Amino acid sequence: MDKNRPMIKFIDLFAGTGGIRLGFESVCQKFGLKTECVFSSEIDKNACASYELNFGYNPFSDVTKVEKLPPFDFMLAGFPCQSFSYAGKRRGFGETRGTLFFEVERLLTKYKPKGFLLENVRGLTTHDQGRTFETIIQSLKNIGYSVDHFLLNSSNFDVPQNRVRIYIVGILNAPINMTLQSDLGAPDSHKFKERNDQLSIFSEPKTSKVVKDILENDVPEKYECTEEFMSKLRKVVGDDLSKLHGYRLIDYRGGQSIHSWELGIISSLIEKGYLSAYDNKYNPVAGNMSFEIFKFLDPESISITLTASDTNRLGIIQNGKARKLTPRECARLQGFPDSYKLLDNDKAAYKQMGNAVSVPVIEAVVADLIENNNVFDRAIIWPAIKHPKYLVR
Repeated sequence: MDKNRPMIKFIDLFAGTGGIRLGFESVCQKFGLKTECVFSSEIDKNACASYELNFGYNPFSDVTKVEKLPPFDFMLAGFPCQSFSYAGKRRGFGETRGTLFFEVERLLTKYKPKGFLLENVRGLTTHDQGRTFETIIQSLKNIGYSVDHFLLNSSNFDVPQNRVRIYIVGILNAPINMTLQSDLGAPDSHKFKERNDQLSIFSEPKTSKVVKDILENDVPEKYECTEEFMSKLRKVVGDDLSKLHGYRLIDYRGGQSIHSWELGIISSLIEKGYLSAYDNKYNPVAGNMSFEIFKFLDPESISITLTASDTNRLGIIQNGKARKLTPRECARLQGFPDSYKLLDNDKAAYKQMGNAVSVPVIEAVVADLIENNNVFDRAIIWPAIKHPKYLVR
């Protein structure tokens, strides 16, 4: 790469394991842009270890205590989302994690970089009847940024996962022009298959990745379910465990699911405190109980949304056996390349992939930003490299 080509200096806040950075750097490179990360910040020590393993730098720091930064052109920030998540208590600006957006606002106000990319959960847009999101957008505009935002589903970007997130982009003191549009995609794996089947009637055969495309062939025995658990499953569905494709194991009636009472483990759940019993009636006390797997993915469709708490109990039926997804497979469900190094700590890796961004969606947003705006002085980039379009289908 020519040394005279422009250098984009950026910061990576709430960096996690570096998924946003990975997508940003990848696209910039394809456009002939050199990049330099001048500051990264993350408070989770295991995430910092993964970041260091892949980028050679440990970003451990508390962004609330950051007062001085080197000059930078662009901000990446996946600010903490639990406060706005449907899976959380949705306290928003009423608790500390919710106010971390104001650290983003503080640093944008102080340093005025050319632009930014923020990522968060879908629930941010509806929290407090939309007032929280309106506050965020207006505060960014008040600093001087033109802002656009999209709700995008990872399954529309060749990532076999149903994951809807909000992406917010901004440019300082200039209009912003983006061609991406919000698209929530298929609401679940069954609708995804129906949609693709309909598309294949009127167009070329689908090429979207599905779960079977990310599976490993040689999986260590430690990821296999216990024979006791598989025996209980066979008592319900028979010897052909592939009948479990798409099944969820829950303790509420309804849907395509298998229940604890069908597996004959009620006494064990009562003993562990997961289930309460009174007058021959049973009530769940906690989440997905103690099943080894709580959801068997359909290999011909997409995964449910990965979360930090449950990614370690997603399963698949492969070669007639029930097993957990491996950390590498979970990374592939987020669009991380196999060159990305995972910690030799499964518990941490599962949690990190549950919290991660889908890298190809970041690539799509950044590519669209570069192609349609002069935020990176694109007029002086040579040669003119046209990045492949990431079209929402």
